[in-house]
Amino acid sequence: MQFLANENFPRVSVIRLRSVGYDVVYITEDTPGIEDSEVLARALLERRIILTFDRDYGELIYRKRMRSPIGVVYFRYIPATPEEPAEDLLHLLNTERISLEGSFTVLERTQVRQRPLP
Repeated sequence: MQFLANENFPRVSVIRLRSVGYDVVYITEDTPGIEDSEVLARALLERRIILTFDRDYGELIYRKRMRSPIGVVYFRYIPATPEEPAEDLLHLLNTERISLEGSFTVLERTQVRQRPLP
């Protein structure tokens, strides 16, 4: 599974995900400042799941009908530590009933919601 971490995703979490073997490209490292539409296009081209704290991706995909990547994980909370998003994602990846591909996943502290991508 390949991920594309948005600029607002903590660097420490990117490092943690890489340390357990996930392929994570980090926008901050190679293309800082690009528009959300460019992040979507890159994720689509590279077949990566977007990791973000930015709710604008839902707007771009569902309202503006931009082409969607294979998946989006929207972290809808303020992390208590920079490691928390990675640990939450790792926990989610070990949940059998959850598939990140083909879904817009909203991860909150108390629940996970998923909506099929168009």
